[in-house]
Amino acid sequence: MSNYSPTIENRKARYEYEILETFEAGIELVGTEVKSLRLGKASFSGSYCQVEDGELWIYDFHISPYEQGNIFNPDPKRKRRLLVHKGEILRLYNTVKRKGLTLIPLKLYWHRGKAKIQVGLARGKKLYDKRESIKKRTLEKESRRGEY
Repeated sequence: MSNYSPTIENRKARYEYEILETFEAGIELVGTEVKSLRLGKASFSGSYCQVEDGELWIYDFHISPYEQGNIFNPDPKRKRRLLVHKGEILRLYNTVKRKGLTLIPLKLYWHRGKAKIQVGLARGKKLYDKRESIKKRTLEKESRRGEY
């Protein structure tokens, strides 16, 4: 296995949501999940985070089973605990309940050999906001090319 560990991004998140705040969380992994993540075999599609019983969990985060693993490979879409301080969890819980926001995983990366997830406190965009994002992105592309 090489020293390079890929960064896995949730590309759709910034299009679907307006990110208000971001923070870093550790992720509790079991068995061969670490090896699969180091190979970049994971997907954020449809995943979200939620506070449940005073703990922060990530749901629908797909980590493909490790090929050289055995029958003890865990379920690819199981819920996984995110490691965050209690005070931070309480603050997030209150913010999400009060303002009707969501917690969306944005990126998985490696820091000092540990898997970290960047989670964003987000508000869903309306259709016209999405159109505005597309328009702004195409204008930036055209200005870089010098076509405008």
